[in-house]
Amino acid sequence: MDLIINLLQKTFVVTLELVSPILLVGMVVGLTISVFQTVTQIQEATLTFVPKIIAGILALIVLLPWLTSMFITSINEFYDMIPELIKG
Repeated sequence: MDLIINLLQKTFVVTLELVSPILLVGMVVGLTISVFQTVTQIQEATLTFVPKIIAGILALIVLLPWLTSMFITSINEFYDMIPELIKG
């Protein structure tokens, strides 16, 4: 039971590690645009969507090698845990 809980915990941590850089980029871009809208008094609700999407895609392109290596490393660790799961 402890092994399964440990496996789930590692899965959640890896998921957060993979997703958080792109979410942080989107949050920073959204905050920057919100400050710009407040300063210029532009009240357009749809103004934040396109820059956040573009920033997220660019962040994904830039970070993809690092994210891929982190994912492959974690998958290898999970595969190494399979004999322990089978034993018991």
